[in-house]
Amino acid sequence: MGEFTREYLELLSEKYPNEAAACSEIINLNAILALPKGTEHFISDLHGESAAVRHILNNCSGVILEKVRRLFEASQGIDACRALCSIIYYPREELSALRERGELTAERLRGVLEDLCLLAETLSSKYTRAYVRREMPSGWEFVLDELLHIQRDEDANQHRYHDAILDSVISTGAADSVITALAVLIKRLAVDRLHVVGDIFDRGPDPAGIIETLMRQGNIDIQWGNHDILWLGAAAGSPACVFTVMRITCDYDNELTLERRYGVSLRALGEFCERVYGAADKKTRKLALSVIGFKLEGQIIMRHPGYGMDDRLMLNRINYSDWTVELDTGVYPLSTTHLPTIDPDNPYRLSTEEAELVDGDVDAFRESQSLRRHLDFIYQRGSTYLCCNGSLLYHGCIPLTAEGKFARVRHGGRWYSGKALMDYADAVVKSAWVRGDESALDMMWYLWCGNDSPFSGRVFHTFERAMVADESTWAEPRNPYFRYWDDEGTARMILAEFGLDPDTGHIINGHTPVKAKKGESPVKAGGRLFVIDGGFCKAYQATTGIAGYTLIYSSHGIRLKSHRPFEGVAKVLSENADIESDSVSIEQFPRRRYIADTDAGEGLSRRIAALGELLELYRSGELPQHGAHTI
Repeated sequence: MGEFTREYLELLSEKYPNEAAACSEIINLNAILALPKGTEHFISDLHGESAAVRHILNNCSGVILEKVRRLFEASQGIDACRALCSIIYYPREELSALRERGELTAERLRGVLEDLCLLAETLSSKYTRAYVRREMPSGWEFVLDELLHIQRDEDANQHRYHDAILDSVISTGAADSVITALAVLIKRLAVDRLHVVGDIFDRGPDPAGIIETLMRQGNIDIQWGNHDILWLGAAAGSPACVFTVMRITCDYDNELTLERRYGVSLRALGEFCERVYGAADKKTRKLALSVIGFKLEGQIIMRHPGYGMDDRLMLNRINYSDWTVELDTGVYPLSTTHLPTIDPDNPYRLSTEEAELVDGDVDAFRESQSLRRHLDFIYQRGSTYLCCNGSLLYHGCIPLTAEGKFARVRHGGRWYSGKALMDYADAVVKSAWVRGDESALDMMWYLWCGNDSPFSGRVFHTFERAMVADESTWAEPRNPYFRYWDDEGTARMILAEFGLDPDTGHIINGHTPVKAKKGESPVKAGGRLFVIDGGFCKAYQATTGIAGYTLIYSSHGIRLKSHRPFEGVAKVLSENADIESDSVSIEQFPRRRYIADTDAGEGLSRRIAALGELLELYRSGELPQHGAHTI
């Protein structure tokens, strides 16, 4: 017996019951291994900017325009290329606009269909015919399959067949639907796999819109960011996470996200502020939410001394007689003296009205079906980190010591570091989402902001930012990881810790905006680590100077695209405008990479080996065949 057990091979024989079936599958899998690897796109820190993210996904980070120009610019010109791209990006909207302007003749429709067929056929060359058919929108598989696989023959029979299909598509009024289906297929073939390296939520106005867009993507994975962890904790029922979400939502004027998208009413908060604080304006609501948050966080810290966060029990540091606070750097006056719900003798006790508000809002988060649906998608497609095709993906950091070694962090009586710490965090998230017990929910809050959390990587100064006017107190100390991430030796150490090749592997990181306008490079550690937080969020674009990054890993190499701000769908439809992107080659492979070089290829190779052993059993007569016995 070879590598595989007799029991396994007998189970495999149920799917491949004879020599012909086993040989056919070996031939098929060997052919797949010879295909170029699919193109992977990596984006991070989307932060609620739905319109820009939707467009980046629609234009495949500018790759669609590159492919269109390669095929059609010489014969049709750049303006025609951009017009075709607008149809691919927003087919129904653009076709409707063209029809209203009287520009959508039968001849124009036919030309669009022919161009889209050629583009889809070109992109499909990297895939098996079966894979392409699976990616076709439901209901149009026959039409698209026939249009994309025309065969040349001496009597031009296939061309007449192709023309007859196009004529019928137009005459039956199905052109808009077929064009839309082709546009969907083209975008699916242009990007084989999408990696979202964290932080879908907060700051921008429409994280829900981003999730709806991501849910329509085919091959996608998510590495949770600290803001995603915060919302997962809130939806699972953590009071501290709920009130942090509410505070950030209020801070960025995104109340409509909670109220309209997720049905979480803020009326009770407004009424509470009016009764207790005497006003319900933004500043007062933020103060009330902050105070409740400090109390809930303090209760968690006192429940878990092992978190090592006693220094963040800030309400203990207030001198309530002169309204100052003692910080490590000195004594500072508070920015407000109006704290009617704080009992100086028991500052972390919720008042009766605060407790009622907390119970009501936690219930609202837990009971929101739309919120649960979105967060369940993020949970199902997500993980703390991912090893994929030689790359290590995570959002925040791998906590390090001041000496650059893996930090040892104690949780539940055990010590964790490096990969084990990331695995532990992953298990905590799953426990909190599935069971929702208090200990796991408390840990979700810790993962959001804890000193040694791999999602955070810094000491949050939320209290100082809310309660102290002196901005010198706002600076948040960061984990030593961020001092070492430009060191190639550190990157190689991390890659080896996760079982990846330090000579060829890469780390793909988000979380920290790259100050590109000040000359900071997203490429670190001698090309072993990429930081791809380029500022999709408008709040960060003044800092980054750009509007987001996409890292593209194709069969030829790795390149980084930096995007400029998106000016809106209306401008795309009226002017064929697009997000302008600058592309920089990071690494060119000495030879093209094929599926045989990927994780999927490794799995296929093992399957080929198993089928080879099954074939030997058939040919030796040790295992009976069913159906046709020989080839």
